[in-house]
Amino acid sequence: MERITIAAVALLLLPALAAAQGVAPSNEAPTPTLPTTEVIGTTPLPGVGIERDKLPSNVQSLPGPDAAKQGPGALGNALDQGLGSVNTNANQNNPYQPDIQYRGFEASPVLGTPIGVAVYQNGIRLNEPFGDNVNWDLVPDFAIDRMTIVPSNPVYGLNALGGALVIDMKDGFNNPGGEAEVMGGSFGTRQVTLQYGKSAQNFAAYIGASGYNDEGFRELSPTQVRQLYADVGAESDRGGFHLNFTGANNNLVGVGPTPIQLVDIDRSAIYTSPQKFHNTLAMGSLSGYAVASDALSFQGNFYLRSAGRHVFNGNTTSAQVCDPSIPNTLCLGDPFTVLFDTSGHPVPNVLGGRIPGEEDDSAITSLDLGGSVQGTYTAPLFGRNNHLVLGASIDHADVDFSSTNELGVIDPRTLIVSGLGIIIDQPDGSLAPVRLETTNSYYGLYATDTLDVTSRLSVTVGGRYNLALVHLIDKIGTALDGENRFDRFNPATGAAYKITPTVTGYVGYAETNRTPTAGEIACSNPAKPCSLDNFLTSDPTGLKQVVARTYEAGLRGRFKTGADEAPGRIEWNLGLFRTDLNNDILNVPSAIISSGFFENVGNTRRQGIEAGIGYRDDRWSLSAQYSLIDATFQSAITLSSPDNPFADAAGNIHVRPGDHLPGIPEHRFKLNVDYAATEKWTLGGNLSVASDQYYFGDQSNKNPKLGGYYVVNLHSSYRLTDNVELFALVNNVLDRKYATFGTFGDVTAIPLPGVPKPTDPRFISVAAPISAFGGMRITF
Repeated sequence: MERITIAAVALLLLPALAAAQGVAPSNEAPTPTLPTTEVIGTTPLPGVGIERDKLPSNVQSLPGPDAAKQGPGALGNALDQGLGSVNTNANQNNPYQPDIQYRGFEASPVLGTPIGVAVYQNGIRLNEPFGDNVNWDLVPDFAIDRMTIVPSNPVYGLNALGGALVIDMKDGFNNPGGEAEVMGGSFGTRQVTLQYGKSAQNFAAYIGASGYNDEGFRELSPTQVRQLYADVGAESDRGGFHLNFTGANNNLVGVGPTPIQLVDIDRSAIYTSPQKFHNTLAMGSLSGYAVASDALSFQGNFYLRSAGRHVFNGNTTSAQVCDPSIPNTLCLGDPFTVLFDTSGHPVPNVLGGRIPGEEDDSAITSLDLGGSVQGTYTAPLFGRNNHLVLGASIDHADVDFSSTNELGVIDPRTLIVSGLGIIIDQPDGSLAPVRLETTNSYYGLYATDTLDVTSRLSVTVGGRYNLALVHLIDKIGTALDGENRFDRFNPATGAAYKITPTVTGYVGYAETNRTPTAGEIACSNPAKPCSLDNFLTSDPTGLKQVVARTYEAGLRGRFKTGADEAPGRIEWNLGLFRTDLNNDILNVPSAIISSGFFENVGNTRRQGIEAGIGYRDDRWSLSAQYSLIDATFQSAITLSSPDNPFADAAGNIHVRPGDHLPGIPEHRFKLNVDYAATEKWTLGGNLSVASDQYYFGDQSNKNPKLGGYYVVNLHSSYRLTDNVELFALVNNVLDRKYATFGTFGDVTAIPLPGVPKPTDPRFISVAAPISAFGGMRITF
């Protein structure tokens, strides 16, 4: 550990030593552009935006991720470090599989997570059609030009309960020139990224590729990521088009939570293995715009997307040797429930005294196509400036889901699961192979209009009609067959008032909805719980769609400081928000090991405070952000939580109105500092502080919380020449030992190496220890 710290400090000080020997301090660092207005898009489809000060919500923007400052998995780290209301947890302990929360709503790669954030790349919806989850590893972070987080707004369609993340990609117009970057460091990390953009008159092209490998800081957790992004386009004053392609072929290991008693012995330990994900993507899209007049323009896109997800999980199981009255036979759960294979025969006792386990194998393949079209009309209305957008979208997907559960045995030393070649197939369908086809069709019609009532007051009204058709076809039997239709019109309104030329107040109201996904619909029977990514069962009652109503109000401002020849700029914001949800959907654990089901849980609420201030001049860039997120249940409900120490005899807990939702820190504080010491040497860092949170499965708030934490990261870069730059970064420089995700599990299911008496049901996903990375960037 001392060697890592010494090496890390040396990497950071290297530019300083070089500067001291050969470069005199200079105050001639480039002066940043300080625009007086910022134009923000107001729809998923890129088009003609409006001034940020006219928006009735706390819209925030960030530049694209930078691996030299944010390290591996730069996309998640950039959002976590740069936005006050964003929190990430390392449920899977993989830098490319973060759970990203915004205002207490999640966008996660973990299938079964209730998704409350819509994600768009160049106007294309990235929420996967089977579970609305977001596979962040399929987004090439090196090719991101800008990211914008938009609070709850119906124009962004399904899942924008908390808000929408809009990602704009690079092209040859906005990113000309070439760049080659290599990075390496802790945990066997190595990454190579190449990108090049070129424009010639009205035409431009861009291409970039990245290869990443690491061995992981947990045992048996290597990662391999391969990403590609390309764009060709033509633009003129009257119109243009862009044709682009996104590709990925990634092998990830998400080791997940580990019993806390095992973590106390070894923070790199894992609980059952393998936990492998193979994600692939091939997506092409065509977007274009046409300018009909100074006031009227049209935008549109079309995409075709093929994605694959293969999950191979080693898990515990409730399979065991049957009661002596059924000799030489295995049973599932209850000792009298005989285990059957796919031939319909009882499974003999093949364990030989070994620890039983399961290899759960599932695959999802989807073929998506869709598009959007919209018109933007910017012309005076009643003698006042007016900005009107009308649009329509369709997203259609055909999905194939399959899964099997193979009986296995667990090595007591390594906890690795090995299959025995016997596929479990229970006659009642509680645990059996699944082959399911789903067809999802999402239609949307939307409009938004912003009118300048006066030179200071802008009023926005809008809305969207959503129609979701989800068709399920069971390819083995009929239990999963179903037709589901959900529709709703969601309105929005708000106003922004310029109190002074540099201070704006805003107030807004919006309604949004999310519909049950195919995965949730097919896994909502408490009597037949599912292990998501493994299998599904029948749906006896159906699920209701979730409806969110968001209120927010706040102030924001900006002003210049210092002399005119060397100005600085201060920006600040202070806001309040409340989002009330009806018929919220949660994934509820079952008494059957590693399984659960989905159900509507009544009403929930997320409310809080967002505050931030930033300063920037030609040498300094500083920002501080604070958020308070109070996430609570508003209905009295009874939930299954069999491993919760406070569960009743039936394995249930009783939630009261006012109890807090698990997994959401109430307080978050972030501080970011960058300083240009010379024209060639920059250094900086960030501090993140999070308060404690309740464990998942403790919705009744009876157990001690998962502890809060603070973490410090440092980075530095030195420009050897105009085209060659060295960089280094150290994450968790104080080597803080903390966890970002906690849940409950059956700690007695298998023996734990080194733990003679496993009694604590808490499982946690630990954060990475101190780590150092460095590299070189060449521009041309």
